[in-house]
Amino acid sequence: MNITPIRTKQDYKAALREISKLMALDPDVGTPNGDKLDVLATLVQAYEATHYPIAAPDPIEAIKFRLEQGGLSTKDLQPMIGRPNRVYEVLTKKRNLTLQMIRRLHHGLGIPPAALIAEYA
Repeated sequence: MNITPIRTKQDYKAALREISKLMALDPDVGTPNGDKLDVLATLVQAYEATHYPIAAPDPIEAIKFRLEQGGLSTKDLQPMIGRPNRVYEVLTKKRNLTLQMIRRLHHGLGIPPAALIAEYA
């Protein structure tokens, strides 16, 4: 197995090509090809985290996404945020989320607290 660090975009593309070939083989864990796939995937993940970081989502967009994902409506936010007018104010960014709302949204919708405390976009 000849694996080297991913330092350039060309190294990155070559690693992705090799991963694609290995995925087509569907190697078992613990085999030489399975180990190679595991190591290459780890290297690619580290390269992407450094060169293509993903910014935290806007808290309100995260809430809307979770509603859409779960087939929920704004009415479902009332136990976590409060009365309908408060839900509207939060979703239109006229009112900030409180710590209590963040806790309820985290427990009710499973949104990470870090995503909910981020600055609005």
